[in-house]
Amino acid sequence: MNFRELGNTGLSVSEIGMGCEGFGEEHGGRTKAMVDAAHAAGVNYIDLYSSDPHIRSSLGEALAGRRGDFILQAHICTVWRNGQYKCTRKLSEIEEGFADLLSRLKTDYIDVGMIHYVDSVREWEKIERGGVLAYAQKLKAEGKIGHIGVSSHNPLAAIRAVESGAVEVLMFSVNPCYDLQPAGEDCEDLWREESYAHPLTNMDPDRERLYELCAQRGVGITVMKAFGGGDLLDAALSPAGRALTPVQCIAYALGRPAVSTVLAGAHSVEELRASIAYESATAEERDYAAAFSAFPRINWTGHCMYCGHCAPCTAGIDIATVTKFLNLARAQGGLPETVREHYAVLEKKAGDCTACRACEARCPFGVAIAENMRAAKEIFGD
Repeated sequence: MNFRELGNTGLSVSEIGMGCEGFGEEHGGRTKAMVDAAHAAGVNYIDLYSSDPHIRSSLGEALAGRRGDFILQAHICTVWRNGQYKCTRKLSEIEEGFADLLSRLKTDYIDVGMIHYVDSVREWEKIERGGVLAYAQKLKAEGKIGHIGVSSHNPLAAIRAVESGAVEVLMFSVNPCYDLQPAGEDCEDLWREESYAHPLTNMDPDRERLYELCAQRGVGITVMKAFGGGDLLDAALSPAGRALTPVQCIAYALGRPAVSTVLAGAHSVEELRASIAYESATAEERDYAAAFSAFPRINWTGHCMYCGHCAPCTAGIDIATVTKFLNLARAQGGLPETVREHYAVLEKKAGDCTACRACEARCPFGVAIAENMRAAKEIFGD
């Protein structure tokens, strides 16, 4: 298992994490087997969004004796009412729900306390001003949560949360179909068939800005819905009109700026292992470029996917990395010190480009790579 830093939190997290979908199967009966499989494979990150008492209790039992081996991302603002999940901003309910969470998990702290389901700018403003953020900050000061996070499907709401400086971790929906959709307050638009009725071209600029902003601010992204709820794995259901493999979806998500871990929404040990297989997959199995270029409903022409098909550069430049730094600088409208420092240690820089364009002949997406290298040379002052 490979590990990545979770933004600036100081936490080292497994590239493959685990969602809690499977914990609800058989009234929690599968939880221990799934945690055992994750533990054996080196998975150390678990997301628990559900407020279902059976799920919380079964996870607490499965973690007994090994709580310290896992980093828990659990959600505040989720409670259980009348036999079903409820998202709440009522402080008395939030406090009650968090106490229940700690009790059922048999722990006295949560590594990442996730403010749940912030899908509009208005909702974030309510959280900032209505006491929810202050409550999360109080829990952090008391050591009951280690870091404050926010979960969202809306890049504009997420940007506001990240810009506040209060958020250290962002849980966001990342996959090659959702990334083309414009910001919206109804997350169901991301998977509605009519949202893909017309051809879509290139990443939504707000989503791209969000990823670059998180990278610049040191906010780690934990990925949900990498498989689009399973739709991307089924050609009949995929909004792109063609199926991808779990490994290809994970490779795409891990290639986005600031992404630290992909939370596998597995319903069984077998599905979890299919995601963990990413770690031993070949370059060919991880390669999504050919599949993307053949999508009948989506066009990524001209947009760098950081897929690496441009390599090897005749001058030895790591083209994908230089392009990422270029996009970070462009997104910030300047040259952040951290980006400048990371660029400075590259062995070969954009100024080494000879404009031979051999890379462009290999690019599946028709990116103007030589022009990007020229722009990077100008920005970074090679």
